[in-house]
Amino acid sequence: MKPVTIHTLKKLKDAGQKICMVTAYDATFARLFDDAGADVLLVGDSLGMVVQGNDSTLPVTMDQMVYHSRCVTRGTRRAHVVGDLPFMSYQNSVEDAVKNAGRMVVEGGVGSVKLEGGQEFAEVISRIVRASIPVMGHLGLTPQSVHKMGGYVVQGRDEDTARRLLEDAVALEQAGCYALVLEAVPLELAKAITARLSIPTIGIGAGKHCDGQVLVSYDLLAFNPSFKPKFVKHYAQLGDAVKAAAGTYFEEVRAGSFPDDEHSFRSTNMRLVASNPEVVPAEREEKNGVYGVPV
Repeated sequence: MKPVTIHTLKKLKDAGQKICMVTAYDATFARLFDDAGADVLLVGDSLGMVVQGNDSTLPVTMDQMVYHSRCVTRGTRRAHVVGDLPFMSYQNSVEDAVKNAGRMVVEGGVGSVKLEGGQEFAEVISRIVRASIPVMGHLGLTPQSVHKMGGYVVQGRDEDTARRLLEDAVALEQAGCYALVLEAVPLELAKAITARLSIPTIGIGAGKHCDGQVLVSYDLLAFNPSFKPKFVKHYAQLGDAVKAAAGTYFEEVRAGSFPDDEHSFRSTNMRLVASNPEVVPAEREEKNGVYGVPV
């Protein structure tokens, strides 16, 4: 169990301290975000878009979510890890939902699961929680319902849909959710929901009044500089930095300046050294192998 738990998040809300959440899809980024102080790492089915190159999250499978969750949990020491239940992994039946949530915990190593939808999934949530698996809810713009919604559009702008989202939020808390993601809803509605609930709300495009915030890591790092929705802030320009670094590497390879002597190994074959004055004898062998692993 990681030091940050679902109870830690509730304490942060009660203390008025903001919760920091970000997506992660592999062990390396998990380690970096964990070291940086993340409270929660979300293994999001957004990997279907930012990692796999799909135009939605719908093609992501359970096996893929389990695989990426396992990678993230291996790289995490402190943060709470929550994994998305992908499309059609919980919509068919309560039994499927409990079974797949269990896979995420047992095989993926996550501390909780997240699923999208309102009060129509209250029974599903309740049953998963009864199986001792914590559930994070997700309301507002729910990407798995993109076809039903007619695209990625803000939800809850009119009185009727706002009331329905508030009712859904209450229902999810009563069903046993320990936290709730609010995506692409007006900040006034997010403020009302946050005030109404005793569980933490995590916003993404939902304004400053939520108990915490989450962003897709590839977005906040600007891996795709041209993708910048209203709610996204680029905290670094890593997409440009990666292209520049790779470009320099390609230039040096083509010019023959990489690898140089500093980045090459030496021979210990003294006959070879004697017959070839350009070959310099190897220095004392290091205790670590080529990749820094003791040998």
